[in-house]
Amino acid sequence: MTDSVVVILAAGQGTRMRSSVSKLLHPLCGRPIIAWPVAAARAAGVGRVVVVDAPQRRLAAALDDDVVTVVQERPLGTADAVRAATDEFATAGTVLVLNGDAPLIEAETLRDLVDAHESSGAGATIATMTLEDPSGYGRVVRGPDGSVEKVVETKADGDATEFERHIREVNTGMFAFDGPALAAALAEVRADNAQGEYYLPDVIPILRASERTVQPFELSDPVQLSQINDRRQLGSVTAMAQARIHERHQLAGVTIINPAATVIDVRVQIGMDTVIAPFTSLHGATEIGENARVGPNSTLIDAVVQDGARVLHAYIDGATVGPGASVGPFAYLRPGTVLREGAKAGTFVEIKNSDVGAGSKIPHLSYIGDADIGEGTNLGASTITANYDGYRKHRTTIGDRVKTSVDTTLIAPVTVGDEAYTGAGSVISKDVPPGALGIARARQHNLDGYAEQRRDREQGDKPG
Repeated sequence: MTDSVVVILAAGQGTRMRSSVSKLLHPLCGRPIIAWPVAAARAAGVGRVVVVDAPQRRLAAALDDDVVTVVQERPLGTADAVRAATDEFATAGTVLVLNGDAPLIEAETLRDLVDAHESSGAGATIATMTLEDPSGYGRVVRGPDGSVEKVVETKADGDATEFERHIREVNTGMFAFDGPALAAALAEVRADNAQGEYYLPDVIPILRASERTVQPFELSDPVQLSQINDRRQLGSVTAMAQARIHERHQLAGVTIINPAATVIDVRVQIGMDTVIAPFTSLHGATEIGENARVGPNSTLIDAVVQDGARVLHAYIDGATVGPGASVGPFAYLRPGTVLREGAKAGTFVEIKNSDVGAGSKIPHLSYIGDADIGEGTNLGASTITANYDGYRKHRTTIGDRVKTSVDTTLIAPVTVGDEAYTGAGSVISKDVPPGALGIARARQHNLDGYAEQRRDREQGDKPG
């Protein structure tokens, strides 16, 4: 398909979305709507992708440099939109035309459409589907030989005859064309209809008049052409896209205990024998290895969870959880955090931009920020790295096999050497040498009779 071009029509205003955001930039399972047909075209092996945008060029942020964008200056209909891309396909062998607001089209369908078109030698091939209720769609009128004679609109009285309105085979808006033939036919399309627009299906009789046939390509799965025009349709299409994503992972050996209570974005990767528990959301470029368990009640964003790791009731954003490591419950791993093999971030633990060595444990009630922790270290409850002095962030270095006692605060920059200890309640502001015990707290003083003195004072304050 290297000598092929796909033209994606995406210049519509999308006013029914009632949003300041362009319709095709709304997210759908972690990818803007416009990026879905682009991805399908690329997976199908199309040589070049062309997107027809509106003059505001709002879609540029969601398209990479390999996508060609052209502008439809005024909203004059689908034929006018395709005409705006003529310079990009006039010499191409095959031109595919897709709607940008139909994100569920699959690469296999595009390949089948191109194969059917090229093997028939037709000037055009129109993708059709048969609906129980075809209201609102253009009807496909076939000739005695089964080829397509024309597409009639039904938006206004007089557009179609009573017989044509009873046809249930409809135009999906997806076509394959011979490139030069399409370019020539577009120049002859006229806007002599009730809407005053240039309709792309009007090229069909023009091609037939030049003795080129137009063939139908009937889709067996009309879901692929589901369009998004408002938020209600966005919700229903999202549900269908999510079901496909779940099915893909399930067929690859992933257990999703309750798909209805699980959100997985389209780019997420999950290894075999991993279990995803309910109320888990996996977003962005998250990667999960084999034989891991994530959830319940966990959110992962651009995270890496390696083989055999466990994540329970956790929020992980831009962090890496190593093989066999465990996170949670109620843990928060922030960007730049790395838990090495077998490490643990336990209950009510927050870690930011820190490297936690293999087998090291931060069991509970701790904040670790901007720290490097060696292997086999155990940080006691309420260990805190004070990493910010009000002006700059500083790092804390903790060696191998270190044991901090409860309520230890480490004032960065500070280093705790290998096999060192800290005393409970210490505020460590100086380096602790390897193998040493660091204690930094005031001496305890007991005031005898304090309770009695307090009662006497309170009674003396009462009015007589």
